[in-house]
Amino acid sequence: MTDILIASSILFAGIILAVIVNYIFKWLGKKAETTESKIDDILIMAIAKPASIAVFIAALYLSLTYVTLPPDYAWILESKYLYTALIIIATWIISVFVHNFIKLYGEWIASQTETELDDQIIDFLEVSARYIIWFIGFLVILSYLEINITPLIAGAGIFGIAIALAAQDLLSNFFGGALIMVDKPFKCGDRIKIEGNLGDVVSVGPRSTRIKTLDHQLLTVPNSKIANTIITNYAMPDVKLKVKIPVSVAYGSDVRRVKEILEEIANEAAANTAYILTDPKPGVYFLEYGASSLDYMMVLWAEKFNMSWEVKDFINFMIDERFNEEGIEIPFPQMDVHIKKE
Repeated sequence: MTDILIASSILFAGIILAVIVNYIFKWLGKKAETTESKIDDILIMAIAKPASIAVFIAALYLSLTYVTLPPDYAWILESKYLYTALIIIATWIISVFVHNFIKLYGEWIASQTETELDDQIIDFLEVSARYIIWFIGFLVILSYLEINITPLIAGAGIFGIAIALAAQDLLSNFFGGALIMVDKPFKCGDRIKIEGNLGDVVSVGPRSTRIKTLDHQLLTVPNSKIANTIITNYAMPDVKLKVKIPVSVAYGSDVRRVKEILEEIANEAAANTAYILTDPKPGVYFLEYGASSLDYMMVLWAEKFNMSWEVKDFINFMIDERFNEEGIEIPFPQMDVHIKKE
């Protein structure tokens, strides 16, 4: 009777102590909220519940040592099962801490970008970390209980290899997406050219990147391909775009006067048009004597990469009007044929 009374007292004291421990961690949690660091919040959150349960289990185990158990249940008092419970609790603490650490700082990193890919990677890492930690804890328990884990590890390795081979394309695309997130060659809304395809990035997913072409077609490109392809990003390092407009005039034209007219057109357009920049300054260059024409190049800067057609349209109308006023001819391709009589 005395043993039962002692066991009951220990168990009751353990329950009270577990409640006290729980309240202590709640108090510590409120204190942690007032600090700048988030590590203490994560640590307290991870330890609070497992610590209370650990106190209760220890009290329960100690109380049972004062009770004579039936032979069929005597195994409960073997120390290895107590240690197994403590390993489970330690695994629980580590799992919750790592999960919340990845969640907190991963979400902060993901909030700095516009793409949803990093959010998906963070979710994947959270789940993966939890499963890996529990799997390691499971192996530690089996090893402590002197259960041979070599076949299990070998089987897990073979299973992992089989999964990796089956999901090779999926994994390569996923890690390609991760490289895009880390390297940041582009972001949603950027205009890029990849393998001759020009368009605006709509989304970056775990498997592929979607690009809306200038024809309003949706192009889906595997991330693994993007990771190994040369990409031209028209939105970096800034959004302005150099627009080159070739201009040809007939032989016999006053080359200096033509250049002056083109410079006047370029400067007037930059001064009076919102989407053509004055800085960098427009330029006009007499490039070469072509087969049928004198060839110039007008260079202007569009305010944004998606304004090149508007710039060319506006400038070409101005060139046509001025050339008509000045009597400057825009030649057709022509060829002189000389017939020599013997």
